[in-house]
Amino acid sequence: MLRVGGMRAAGVALSLSALAALAACSGSGLGLGRGRGPEIGSAPVTGEVLGTGAVKVGLLLPLSATGNAGQLALNMRNAADLAIRDFQTANIQILVKDDRGTPEGARAAASQAISEGAELILGPLFARSVTAVATVAKAANVPVVAFSTDSTVASRDVYLLSFLPHGDVDRIVGFAAAKGKRSIAALLPNTAEGTLYEAALQRAVANAAGRVMTVAKYDLDKVSMQSQATAVASLVNAGTVDAIFMPDAGDAAPFLAQVLAANGITSSKIAFLGSGQWDDARIAAESNLNGAWYPAPDAGGFSGFAQRYQAAFGAPPFRAATLAYDAASLAAGLSARFGAERFSAQVMTNPSGFIGIDGAFRFLANGTSQRGLAIFQIGAGKASVIDPAPKTFSKAPGA
Repeated sequence: MLRVGGMRAAGVALSLSALAALAACSGSGLGLGRGRGPEIGSAPVTGEVLGTGAVKVGLLLPLSATGNAGQLALNMRNAADLAIRDFQTANIQILVKDDRGTPEGARAAASQAISEGAELILGPLFARSVTAVATVAKAANVPVVAFSTDSTVASRDVYLLSFLPHGDVDRIVGFAAAKGKRSIAALLPNTAEGTLYEAALQRAVANAAGRVMTVAKYDLDKVSMQSQATAVASLVNAGTVDAIFMPDAGDAAPFLAQVLAANGITSSKIAFLGSGQWDDARIAAESNLNGAWYPAPDAGGFSGFAQRYQAAFGAPPFRAATLAYDAASLAAGLSARFGAERFSAQVMTNPSGFIGIDGAFRFLANGTSQRGLAIFQIGAGKASVIDPAPKTFSKAPGA
């Protein structure tokens, strides 16, 4: 049993009762939260609607986008539908809008959802679209729970439910420091995401009383990757580094590990630190990464969700589909418990947080989020949990 804020919830699977319990604040004063603002309009709902409850919530997804974006959007739409099916007493209806994967489309979709009475916006997926939606939603006093991983688009009342780089970095750096690994080199992609990882790393290592010895940034080609990895290997061989952080996904981390190994740098000599993007069979299969550590949610919640999703829709879900399920379930749970204050800033930023498919999470006042993540270790072609995910948040945000 899990105890948060004086309330109990069975297990970690998200349920309406668990969300309501975990959202409970330790004090009263919910009436001091943000007001709802004036009514926006009552035009008839156009487009798809999930559920029949009285509380309207917009869901903005790039449904007509091509490639993986459109496929993921459909998965997320289905996941929100599954949440409504799982919680049949939920008093919400979800207004599904196609944002076309563009800022202009997202702005139009948000405007239409709000004009139809949406009190909360779920989505969009892309960072530029989140920024576009924020201008519309803030003017209408409607909060947003978006799915972008770019923490720079978060702000007051624009919350990010996704897995953010700083969350991964805080968890893995804290774990490494507890193991005595405080002198860290970084191999990062020369991208916007790499910049986010670098900023998070500098802050997390300083908080852990460690030092970032070097940050090597590579372009997205093997020549650049080999050059930067070789330079980092020279520093490690000089004896000034005890861990290498390289969060990149897919084939990048295995290739970097192979270059490092060719220069005498193996897991017997150094600690390899990854990110949640390492939850990938290609990385687990790389023998040069045996012993490496990375943060990710416990797999049990997703396994049960995936089984229910496949039974309902006939195909396995994308991993990120849980974000839409948790967002819809959050809306349902808060609506059931908190009445007119259901989506106020005080309720949304409850420091006790909530429980989702992927474990504990909470929103901060600046719109970013924190998650309870496990630490996995790679070995023999698979990854195993060596430090379980925390089930509660023991400290207030920023403590």
